[in-house]
Amino acid sequence: MKNTLLAAVLIGASSLIHAADFQLSSPDIKAGSLIDKKFEFNGFGCAGENMSPALNWSGAPAGTKSFAVTVYDPDAPTGSGWWHWSVINLPATLTGLKSNAGAVGGANLPQGASHVRIDYGVAGWGGTCPPQGNKPHRYIFTVHALKTEKLEIPGDATAALAGYMINGNSIAKASFTANYGRPKAN
Repeated sequence: MKNTLLAAVLIGASSLIHAADFQLSSPDIKAGSLIDKKFEFNGFGCAGENMSPALNWSGAPAGTKSFAVTVYDPDAPTGSGWWHWSVINLPATLTGLKSNAGAVGGANLPQGASHVRIDYGVAGWGGTCPPQGNKPHRYIFTVHALKTEKLEIPGDATAALAGYMINGNSIAKASFTANYGRPKAN
């Protein structure tokens, strides 16, 4: 019994060490920095380019069969935050996404990957656009290593349903947070 327990503890610790190696970064947005206006949404009173940033990841754990990427604003005044991007079924061989991979329609995504409808009501990147005068919002960029090759999610699914399926199949995740705010209008 002691040997079985010890083996389970060592395997669990090994998984945590490998998960600690899993990292996410962006050449366009540095962790803890202010996000550039070009990543801002174009609509809802915002006038950015609505272009998704490039993302790079490394150190995915053994057993990763696919990836998902999400971007979430927990500070949106909705009571439930705001989903800005949700991409599923990214191949396990992938180590990043190019700038503007989030273009609506999915033409800039790798084959087999797809966007999930976000809180702007579109399937694609929806840039930053906090209310004017709010303190800067936090935007959490996350790549999820999944234990399945494909998430079976309906085409009209919400980001919340995708999040449920992503978290239910996640073996590790890597995140960074950046900030964005808009000054109060005169």
